Amino acid sequence: MPVKHLRIVAGPISLIVAVIYLVRVMEEAALREVFAMVLADAGGLLLGLGCYAAAFGLRAVAWCRVLPGLSAGQSWAALHVSLVGNHILPLRLGEVLRVTSVLRRTDLAARPVIASAVTLRAADLVVVLGLAALVAPTIFFDLVPGWAWGLLGAGVLALAGGGAVWMLRLGRDGAGLRLPGGLVLVAVVAAWMLEAAVVYTIAGAAGFPLGPDAALAVTAVTIAVQAVAVTPGGFGTYEAAAMAVLVGLGVPAGPAFAIALTTHVVKTLYALVVGTVALALPAPSYLGRFRLPRRLPPRPALEPVADTAPVVAFLPAHQEQDTVATVVARIPSQVAGRPVITIVVDDGSTDATAQRAAAAGARVVSLGVNQGLGAAVRRGLAEAVALEPAAVVYLDADGEYFPEDLADVVAPVLAGKADYVLGSRFRGDIEWMLARRRLGNQVLTAGLRWVARRPDLTDGQSGYRAFSPRAAKKAEIVHDYNYAQVLTLDLLGKGFAYTEVPIRYRFRTTGTSFIRLGCYLPKVVTAVHRELNAESVDASADPVIPITSDSPVRSAEGTRA
Repeated sequence: MPVKHLRIVAGPISLIVAVIYLVRVMEEAALREVFAMVLADAGGLLLGLGCYAAAFGLRAVAWCRVLPGLSAGQSWAALHVSLVGNHILPLRLGEVLRVTSVLRRTDLAARPVIASAVTLRAADLVVVLGLAALVAPTIFFDLVPGWAWGLLGAGVLALAGGGAVWMLRLGRDGAGLRLPGGLVLVAVVAAWMLEAAVVYTIAGAAGFPLGPDAALAVTAVTIAVQAVAVTPGGFGTYEAAAMAVLVGLGVPAGPAFAIALTTHVVKTLYALVVGTVALALPAPSYLGRFRLPRRLPPRPALEPVADTAPVVAFLPAHQEQDTVATVVARIPSQVAGRPVITIVVDDGSTDATAQRAAAAGARVVSLGVNQGLGAAVRRGLAEAVALEPAAVVYLDADGEYFPEDLADVVAPVLAGKADYVLGSRFRGDIEWMLARRRLGNQVLTAGLRWVARRPDLTDGQSGYRAFSPRAAKKAEIVHDYNYAQVLTLDLLGKGFAYTEVPIRYRFRTTGTSFIRLGCYLPKVVTAVHRELNAESVDASADPVIPITSDSPVRSAEGTRA
């Protein structure tokens, strides 16, 4: 089994083992009683949770102090993303999420972020180990053999020292890091004291009040033990350690277990709720954007076009020997007084597609082996741009779209009203389409309307599109399987003006579609998310033209099904 799959299954398996252990040792009556008493003291529970939240606030402030470029909001979010990760993943793997959260959501460099996170987390563990040894020495050293504590302590101290040295070197190199000082240490100690308020309030509500030092002892020992926890959230480990401390403090075994489990459940619910919020807030979210930004860049300036520049129509084709020649022959020889050049991009066909396209008068570009529709469209755009066209048109070679509509599709580009035109079947005339395909197109288009923030988007999956020379040149397609969604998101994200025109359509009578829903959706959804969160490679400072009431309206999205 691959390591990544092993990590995925390790969490649930270890959690199941921990739950079985808890069920076998719990006293159900005591647990129900403690739960009821804690819920009856809602005010005390909220106070304890407020202190728990404040503890993470202090840790966020401490991180901002040693890493000045980090905002308080993103520091807070990273800590809570890590917290929810530790409650879902085994082996404390959530710890890495505090780093990835900052790196995904800020412009900070990796080395300072990692160095500060490692150093502060190590300092956090040094403090909690020290508190555990200070306030509950007997229980602390009896719970686990002394050599194990010594080994853990030495490892944590080495990690803290190494992190501090790394931070010092980075600071000298101009990274702007600060070594943890007295105020940071005070914040870390105060955070653990505030976190102890959770078990303090729960034990008090259950009828077994603890002193502040005793509550701190329970918290410090359980957290120290969880430093090497295997199960998600340390379930099983936490309860065993907390119960041992509570029994050592004189609480009967049944109530001690109930208090430990209740405390852990409360902390877990906090982690799941607040951690989930932290995935999205503050912006940008950890998971990235799911829609185009509300504000798009200004429309790029129109480029001058020579009077003799042609319109280039390209057709990606794979195993289309039955239709490609007819489609090529029906493409008009000129549009608006400009010659039309037809290119067929043969995507590794093993039939007579290339030969029949050439015989019909098309220029044929072969990809050699089948690379996918996205790769074929990418090559077609490049070939078209090389001919310095007045406009570029793409249409499928399967005969579903009418070549005679080419003039209508390209007209907004030639008139300078749009940079990217989508031929809409649902604005035009559909002779026939399978019911399931019509439904699929409408559902996908509805989703794309939401992603694109364009209520007037009517056909996200059309295979008939036109481009201005500049849009064709700047278009980027981030995957080979398909092109439509990412291409439209890319062009509209760069500010190119978009419009739709009605076209005619009839369902293919030969060949088969490459689209299979089970394969299509996962690949396309992944590609769309990647496109929405990618930085454009176009860093040129192009002049822009203002968008006026006479200028075409901008949109954003497309798909092909």
